Amino acid sequence: MPANITVRSYTPDDFDKLMTIQREAFPPPFPEALWWNKEQITAHAATFREGAMYAEADGEPAGSATSLLVHFDGEAHTWEEVADNGYIRRSHRPDGDTLYGIDLCVRPKFRGRGIAHALYDARKQLVIDLRLKRYVAGCRIPNFHKHAGQMSVETYVDKVVDGEINDLVLSFMLRQGLVVKQIMPHYLDDDESLDYAVIVEWKNPRLA
Repeated sequence: MPANITVRSYTPDDFDKLMTIQREAFPPPFPEALWWNKEQITAHAATFREGAMYAEADGEPAGSATSLLVHFDGEAHTWEEVADNGYIRRSHRPDGDTLYGIDLCVRPKFRGRGIAHALYDARKQLVIDLRLKRYVAGCRIPNFHKHAGQMSVETYVDKVVDGEINDLVLSFMLRQGLVVKQIMPHYLDDDESLDYAVIVEWKNPRLA
């Protein structure tokens, strides 16, 4: 059943709710040290409040998403570099032309109920409201390790785009209307994706 969803900016006062989301979305063996800490949450809200999004469903914490503004040029980069190790203070550019998503998570009990879709709709609306050129994100490809012995990462991504292979994250991104822009090696320590990410893009239709 679809949930009654609201999306708003989060603040440090939402820390306990955000931790509930993080703990359930990224359970062990995911390292607890990689969950957002209170200083990071405070930095997100202070640096770029509009990009710090919190979703409730039926009155419960359901999901969150964090973004910042950058001047996107397609140059090689890592998640740590673009996210300022999760603090965004040094990497956020108030005059940037691109909304860059560094995080999105949904509690398992709310998956499949439109939470991630609502957060992506909010991100797209923010791109339009701020008259940005695009939204981009470094997308994990967690099913790649199952196919890496049989094909290159380029072939894998092409097959996901063509619908021949389903990838847990990239296939979802494609359903949100995002398109593959480039493949980024050494993006994040990620055994499932073999440290690759796919940069996906949604262009502002109002500027087309």
